[in-house]
Amino acid sequence: MKRYTTLFSIIMLGCCAAQAQQNPVPAPPQKKSVLIMNGVAHIGNGQVIDNAAIGFREGKLDLVADARTIRLSANAYDTVIEASGMHIYPGFIACNSTLGLHEIDAVRAFNDVAEAGSFKPSVRSAIAYNTDSEILPTVRSNGVLLAQITPRGGTISGVSSVMQLDAWNWEDALIKEDDGIHLNWPQVFHRHSDKGKQTIERVKTYDQQLREIELFFTEARAYFASGSAHTEIRFEALRGVVNGTQNLYVHADEARAILEALNFKTRLKIPKMVIVGGYDSWLVADELKTAGVPVMLRRVHGLPWYEDDDLDINFALPGRLHEAGVTFCIQNEGEMERANTRNLPFQAGTCVAYGLPYEEAVKAITLTPATLLGIAANCGSLEDGKDATLFISRGDALDMMTNQVTHAFIQGRSIDLSSKQTELYLKYKQKYDAE
Repeated sequence: MKRYTTLFSIIMLGCCAAQAQQNPVPAPPQKKSVLIMNGVAHIGNGQVIDNAAIGFREGKLDLVADARTIRLSANAYDTVIEASGMHIYPGFIACNSTLGLHEIDAVRAFNDVAEAGSFKPSVRSAIAYNTDSEILPTVRSNGVLLAQITPRGGTISGVSSVMQLDAWNWEDALIKEDDGIHLNWPQVFHRHSDKGKQTIERVKTYDQQLREIELFFTEARAYFASGSAHTEIRFEALRGVVNGTQNLYVHADEARAILEALNFKTRLKIPKMVIVGGYDSWLVADELKTAGVPVMLRRVHGLPWYEDDDLDINFALPGRLHEAGVTFCIQNEGEMERANTRNLPFQAGTCVAYGLPYEEAVKAITLTPATLLGIAANCGSLEDGKDATLFISRGDALDMMTNQVTHAFIQGRSIDLSSKQTELYLKYKQKYDAE
């Protein structure tokens, strides 16, 4: 047994070493100022500058203007990038993501997505985040430069943090630490298919699960009010949710569940709530708008849940919420979500094809998620004083046929866009070009 354990350890170390060798070295801090000229700048707040001048130094944007209306001295910036015919975007943000928490599905030791237990608000995803994940470079290559790293499992999964995707370790990667607690609302109905016929039944334990959640939050409030000298770690982790310094992310899809979550917010006086998932959110759009509760929409590229749903329900949902005036962003939770994070911009592009205005689609993966995550003061749009986290694409970044990221910057640092995928592309390109 000892021999097999040693052999397994060697294999694991080999995997980690190979992984580390394949990832690009994180970029050093910005030293030379950069000016991007004549590209189409999608600011992220709904505005567009057709012929833009975007300048930044020491990691911060200091010029966002129409290139035709300004005058610059010849040596105003150290490096000038000509972007005529190209598009400039703020770095896209992947919300509710498990990037860096799970690398190899077949190896349990690589899985840090979920901890054991049901009520675990003190679990922090940040300390489990793996900056050497092979998936991160493939995600950056499509303009996804920031991510909310989120734990999974149980009733209360834990607390998420916002990371930038080019760093030596999780401390270097942090953009915002412990931004909110994640509560998985109980499923109200159970769908069962038998011989092609679908039946929907109410979950028998739903009311009991709801009482357990309310009791947990009520006990936490009582703990805070008592001023007890004894520290209860589980309750202390909820302090930010109760006082409004952290979001409560409620993962709920059914209309009934969303409505009861809104009632829960009112009864327990939760200052900041965000619905995550929201498959039925369009059915309760008025209630969401009145309550001022935004939605992190589930993956756009998915099939309908119910037999009588429109085939394009997922594609059209963002457009419906936009028309209803509900604040929303797009996220990618689902099957193979880590690898599929690179498709986040193309999900936004699908929404454009189904009625969502283009700049609103850009906003749904830039400024809106930055606002929900509490990082909009520094991220999410191309504005003076914000972090220079942006990229340039030869084509439309929301279109998989034309998107080709040529330059990417995180806090002004020029990011290496190579990955295992680009290496394989260049390798086999030589083979087939020769033939």
